[in-house]
Amino acid sequence: MTDSFSNLSLAPTLARAVAEMGYESMTPIQAQAIPVVLTGQDVMGAAQTGTGKTAAFSLPLLQRLLKHENPSTSPARHPVRALVLLPTRELADQVAQQIKLYAKYTQLRSAVVFGGMDMKPQTLELKQGVEVLVATPGRLLDHIEAKNAVLNQVEYVVLDEADRMLDIGFLPDLQRILSYLPKQRTTLLFSATFSPEIKRLASSYLQNPITIEVARPNETASTVEQRFYAAQDDDKRRVIRKVLDDRGIKQAFIFVNSKLGCGRLARSLEREGLRTAALHGDKTQDERLKALEAFKKGEVDLLVCTDVAARGLDIKDVPAVFNFDVPFNAEDYVHRIGRTGRAGASGLAVTLVSPSDTRLVGDIEKLIKKKLEVETLQLDTRPAGPPPEKWGERAEDRPRSRASEGRRREQDPRDALDSPHERRGGFRPAPINRDPFFQKPYEPAPADAAPSWEPSTPRAARSSISANIKPKRKVAALFKSVD
Repeated sequence: MTDSFSNLSLAPTLARAVAEMGYESMTPIQAQAIPVVLTGQDVMGAAQTGTGKTAAFSLPLLQRLLKHENPSTSPARHPVRALVLLPTRELADQVAQQIKLYAKYTQLRSAVVFGGMDMKPQTLELKQGVEVLVATPGRLLDHIEAKNAVLNQVEYVVLDEADRMLDIGFLPDLQRILSYLPKQRTTLLFSATFSPEIKRLASSYLQNPITIEVARPNETASTVEQRFYAAQDDDKRRVIRKVLDDRGIKQAFIFVNSKLGCGRLARSLEREGLRTAALHGDKTQDERLKALEAFKKGEVDLLVCTDVAARGLDIKDVPAVFNFDVPFNAEDYVHRIGRTGRAGASGLAVTLVSPSDTRLVGDIEKLIKKKLEVETLQLDTRPAGPPPEKWGERAEDRPRSRASEGRRREQDPRDALDSPHERRGGFRPAPINRDPFFQKPYEPAPADAAPSWEPSTPRAARSSISANIKPKRKVAALFKSVD
């Protein structure tokens, strides 16, 4: 078995594109999977993330589809022959771009459809005919129901990140999509993690599959340095800043578990002067793609994201990944830290562990079969930035500028009990009442004293006229009344 792309029996058009992209030596998953896929057999491949699974299924598929290429402009001459399904929009867009690069010297057409975007441009592209269709399940079903995508001539189906594709959330959509496909087809499943349950599910979709595992299942890349630091929630940002400064890291992924936490953390880091972007499911697709593009170009230093960016994204030379929150699913940890240390490069994965994360760390240990040591990172006693005001510090004791000396006012000592948050927020306590009456000690009233609510002077006899009725004013008469 060869380990060089130049020794593969690829068509000249594909070999030219591969050479231009700088591919020389194949990764283990590519060296084992490409020859098998070229024979038309079903494959279930498991390999560490970042080892080139996209090329492992794309190149042999394009090679086998070259017999269908033609220069015709008729859509009927370009039916969908290969379907690639992926769980996230970003991953679908990335795979589609790779396939276009591989096939740019051929006459094979490819397209990508995913949610969050207008369907009209996608519909126009599908109506023109494509041989390779890359899609997310939800949007593909929309196009199927709208009669924009006809899948009765599909020869190859690829499920990338198959463990997520076969998850509970995707399984109903996947079953509906597969019902539109011919029974005779080649099915390929590729993922970084395969549990026994997923293998049993996948076996129902594959016919006599060849299993390719180039590494122990769920194993993390040996090129990634994994560190676990104990940190309270309030100290996690300081830990990130310290690791960035100590290691001289310029770019990094920061993963959190919630969309709300993602937005809050991004805003906090941006206020500290770091170029930050947020990426989560509540962002529009245009915003998500722009954030990724800015991160790739180096215009953004820190990409704060949820697990929507944990799978398959191939951004080269990212030196570090931070798990601000320990993932709820241990398998997501393998995918998260796979964003660094790609293609043999070295990387750093830092996970911040709070006291409530003990069980989650234990799940990760069981999955990767490695003992994890939670370290304590010594932080500076004073956080970066201007020194905070001390609790209970008097206004007279704080340093003042010359401009403020003239506005110095006399304060009661008890005013110093205001917290720094109250002073910054504009809240002031109620003014202290200095009425002498309230400074007197308590004096009990005499036993024979009348209750304070009873009047001290007797009321005047009640008049027959209501107090609310005003008497008539006496005015001088102009004419004397006649009796």
